[in-house]
Amino acid sequence: MSIYVIRHTTPLIEKGTCYGQADIGVTDAFAEEAAIIRQHIPPHLQAVYSSPLQRCSRLAAELFPSYDVIHEDNLKEINCGEWELQRWDDIPREVVDPWMNDFVNVCIPGGESYVDVFERVRRCFEAVAARGVPSAIVTHGGVIRSILAHITQTPLKDSFGAFSLHYGCVVKIDRAGAGFRYEMLSNIFTGKEQHKPSARQ
Repeated sequence: MSIYVIRHTTPLIEKGTCYGQADIGVTDAFAEEAAIIRQHIPPHLQAVYSSPLQRCSRLAAELFPSYDVIHEDNLKEINCGEWELQRWDDIPREVVDPWMNDFVNVCIPGGESYVDVFERVRRCFEAVAARGVPSAIVTHGGVIRSILAHITQTPLKDSFGAFSLHYGCVVKIDRAGAGFRYEMLSNIFTGKEQHKPSARQ
């Protein structure tokens, strides 16, 4: 019962822009990045799940053209609320600092906290795993990090340091006794990302 968890390819957005559930597209490198991903997934699966956001749904359609892809809202990236598509450096310090200081528990204004994301992702992953069939999940970095934190019992505050996940990465997850184990099949560095103000890098 292997589950192949795949991060979307490089998004078409200016570096330093805050985005989560904004439905942005992908760069011209899409076909090349998808071809690399395809090398690491088996030809026969029984279920394919995807975030409905186009940077994931387009990849799912490209990788699994003969499957009825199941689009799951719980596989979306964090809701960045009032910060969606703002430049990180333009968000006032007094607004962003409370979240930066405790991003696990503090909600983005009008959006979510990391705990919010983790809980919905955990429920979704457990439902997929409970089916017990070879599957793929096409989703986002925050979602994959939540899944890995869940199966390894890694504290959320430590998960960014524990799990380096580049665009197009492929993670294979299998049952291991009462829990799970994971293996990173592909994780090619595609450039440094910026998901916080430059002063806080």
